[in-house]
Amino acid sequence: MVMLKEKLRNESGALAKAKAVRSSARKLNLVAASIRGKAAATALTQLTFEKRRIAQEVKKVLQAAVANAENNHNLDVDKLYVAEAWVGRAFVMKRFHTRGRGKSAGIEKPFSNLTIIVKEREGEAKMSSRRARSFSKKESTATESTKGATKKRAAAKADSTMKAGA
Repeated sequence: MVMLKEKLRNESGALAKAKAVRSSARKLNLVAASIRGKAAATALTQLTFEKRRIAQEVKKVLQAAVANAENNHNLDVDKLYVAEAWVGRAFVMKRFHTRGRGKSAGIEKPFSNLTIIVKEREGEAKMSSRRARSFSKKESTATESTKGATKKRAAAKADSTMKAGA
């Protein structure tokens, strides 16, 4: 644990943990896997509209990780992304359910641990400017080709009117 915190300080990241989350690790991992690698804002939006009950718990942990990054590590919230999100089994409460003829059946109520690490994405502005340039080139070539097509159509229309008039 201490090594993980030291590593995060060096790599400009923050973490948040939730212990004893009332869900099985398998179900919780499905939601955690859906946000891995995504931008923090996108992940929060996705968790807000997720239909699984446990998504609200994951959302709270993600919000805590973002708050830790902002307040404790002075990271830019807009550049944060979910670097890692992992789930581990905690403990299992064992209960029983009475059955017919004096018998009983076991019920297991599993708990899980959730850890989310957010980091600051490097060079995001460079990527977006590259994307913007590539899109603008595509748009300019597309507009040039449409301009050329409209000129050809206008010329063809003028030719056809000249032929019809002559």
